[in-house]
Amino acid sequence: MDIKKLVPWNWFKKEEEQTGSIVPVKSGDVQTAYPPSSMANPIIQLHSEMDRLFENAFRGFGRSSFSSDFFTHDSAARLLKPKVDIGATEKEYSITVEVPGVSEKDIKVELEDNNMIIRGEKNQEKEEKDKNYYCVERSYGSFQRVLSLPEDAAKEDIQATFKNGILTIKMPRKAIPKANVKPIEVRKA
Repeated sequence: MDIKKLVPWNWFKKEEEQTGSIVPVKSGDVQTAYPPSSMANPIIQLHSEMDRLFENAFRGFGRSSFSSDFFTHDSAARLLKPKVDIGATEKEYSITVEVPGVSEKDIKVELEDNNMIIRGEKNQEKEEKDKNYYCVERSYGSFQRVLSLPEDAAKEDIQATFKNGILTIKMPRKAIPKANVKPIEVRKA
């Protein structure tokens, strides 16, 4: 049995180091948060869990988000943070990034060492002087996501496409050379 199949790759390792935030990872109907070691405060963890419970309970009722950034120190970094879905087959990784309102010329995908950096900017339309806004929930500005690539990702064959506000990145998987394992005979003493 391959133990690596049981432990998922932490794609957000570098992003966690940079922001010091909890990055939720959703697998099916289960959502897990990977807190960095500096995020050991139980009050912050309780607050995050309560926010998640309320979000799930009231999703679809037309209510705005219950979550607040009162306890977190990275609230500015989360204003415009596109959602990322990561999937894998035996042959390739598939990454989709939701960036509505952004054009393909405003998105850059770069490789830096073992990290994929997805940068972009969502520009605000021109302001109308005669219009009074009662509520503004849309976010504008620059965004960045940093994904740590697994060792079996074929970095030279990455393809990115953009359609209807969805960035899709396909990355083939390459075979990893097996470790040189030497069995040791166990004898009766």
